[in-house]
Amino acid sequence: MISLRNVQAKDLEKLLIIENEAFSIEEAATKEAMAERIQLIADTFIVAKKEGEILGYINGPIIDQPYITDDLFEGIKENPKRGGYQSILGLAVSRKARNQGIAKLLIEKMEELVEENEREGITLTCKQELVSFYEKFGFISHGMSESKHAGVSWYNLVKLREGRN
Repeated sequence: MISLRNVQAKDLEKLLIIENEAFSIEEAATKEAMAERIQLIADTFIVAKKEGEILGYINGPIIDQPYITDDLFEGIKENPKRGGYQSILGLAVSRKARNQGIAKLLIEKMEELVEENEREGITLTCKQELVSFYEKFGFISHGMSESKHAGVSWYNLVKLREGRN
């Protein structure tokens, strides 16, 4: 049985292992960035656990615009209570726990938080090979992102809250 909960400071080391399995050195969040996210946005930083072991996570701050900008990878601020867009800066699942629906559970939890907190929707950037993965969850590609994070080409994907056009 997989359970979801908000991140805790003690999770940092395990989260860094999963982060570095999922992303290249250039793309991965630094220990300092991950610690900052844990401290400032625990309300939108969810971990998936099974039998006491962290298997994956999703995180991101609330932003004012529908697209992620590179400055978010450098520093964030606490989330407002209502409104804005839920960004996803990181969604990662441990190699040994992939293809078990964990990413789906984490995305669904973010969707619940978007509804509860009256956010506009969810926004993320991903590489071309992951566009179809996110489209399965109702995200719509808005084309190439201006992001130059890690020297990679990124795509903007957005999923507006139910009832929003």
